[in-house]
Amino acid sequence: MRPFAVLLGIVMGSTFSIALCLAMTGAVFLLMPDDAGRISIERAPLVKGFLLTSILTAFAAFSFYGELRVRRWRIAPHFGLLAMLAVAAWMYWPE
Repeated sequence: MRPFAVLLGIVMGSTFSIALCLAMTGAVFLLMPDDAGRISIERAPLVKGFLLTSILTAFAAFSFYGELRVRRWRIAPHFGLLAMLAVAAWMYWPE
């Protein structure tokens, strides 16, 4: 396996695990109706983070598949993944 495919696999696995953990956290929030008022302010950032990492996972998966199969269209998902990583860095960079 080529080094770039390994790097894409690491990015894909990392973003998938983050998205899964955020989804499980959302499930726990749904199972805590007694604390709904206290944790309601956390729902919007949780959903935003889940959607961002899900999109990152999709781009990473397409990039990984394209790189493994050496498809001609693999460059587009690479740039899409790079753009989404830049968006994620911009959204979560401390001010």
